[in-house]
Amino acid sequence: MALLDDGLKGNLVTGLAIGIGAAVLAPIVIPLFANIAKPLAKAAIKGSIQLYERGKETFAEVAEITEDIVAEAKAELAEATAAAPAAAVAHAQEESPAS
Repeated sequence: MALLDDGLKGNLVTGLAIGIGAAVLAPIVIPLFANIAKPLAKAAIKGSIQLYERGKETFAEVAEITEDIVAEAKAELAEATAAAPAAAVAHAQEESPAS
């Protein structure tokens, strides 16, 4: 039991020392940390905004290219569909006189 009591007293003293040290150093350390952290945070935010804008531009370009490919494919399908009945009529006319 004595070992347990000594351990708790040591932890209590250590805890108090850390708390008092933090209370004394906090007014000095916090402004220093803020002066360092603020520019870093601003730089990170600026970089994120630039990355977002580049991403939007890239996505718009990819969407435009995709729309062009889809339009070309639809045009080719329309040509093939229009050519198919004409080819069938021409083929049927070629076979009719021979009969």
